[in-house]
Amino acid sequence: MENPFQQYPFIAIEGNIGSGKTTFCHKMAEHFECNIILEQFTDNPFLPFFYQQPERYAFPVELFFMTERHKQLQEHFASPNLFQQSVASDYFFVKTLLFAKNNLNDEEFRLFQRLFGVLNSTFPKPDLLVYLHRPIDALLRQIRQRGRDMEQNIAPEYLEEIQNAYLEFFKSENSLPILVIELGDLDFQRDQKVMNAIVALVNKAYPNGLNLARL
Repeated sequence: MENPFQQYPFIAIEGNIGSGKTTFCHKMAEHFECNIILEQFTDNPFLPFFYQQPERYAFPVELFFMTERHKQLQEHFASPNLFQQSVASDYFFVKTLLFAKNNLNDEEFRLFQRLFGVLNSTFPKPDLLVYLHRPIDALLRQIRQRGRDMEQNIAPEYLEEIQNAYLEFFKSENSLPILVIELGDLDFQRDQKVMNAIVALVNKAYPNGLNLARL
């Protein structure tokens, strides 16, 4: 496989809950020895309560995610590993705003958006944003299979809202190339041919804005 980091040194991997973002980053590191930045979502003390009472805990859960993501990215880009300049991250900082817009009421979101605007200006955008798109039923199967207790009651309607938020954002974002890959039920973790095909897509040159691909 050719190394996509030669033209995209910083690749952010995005997707809905259960799409395989973190697994894909690990696979990229395995093949190309890149640095990986992985979201520590289990460290969020409000997340289990949010899944039970979303209206009550939406603001603290989103605020915690935003500050932790910012801290993690800032620490990495302030002192990068000089021997591993290539980076794959399993999130794009703008996801902070997309989830918040979906989960917060209007007043909370206005405040959150002001805080986000300050924090978002302090580190570079990725050279390529890859979105792993799967149908809702495939996401639900993956969520059930990985067995995280706090995720087992996630409604398909919530996943659809998140998916729509991403896709609406992609339509209007023209400051970086965005590659949306339709994966369906394909398993790149166990099927090396699928992984090779995804990497081949990532390795192509893309213009800024939305680019669609299907395996």
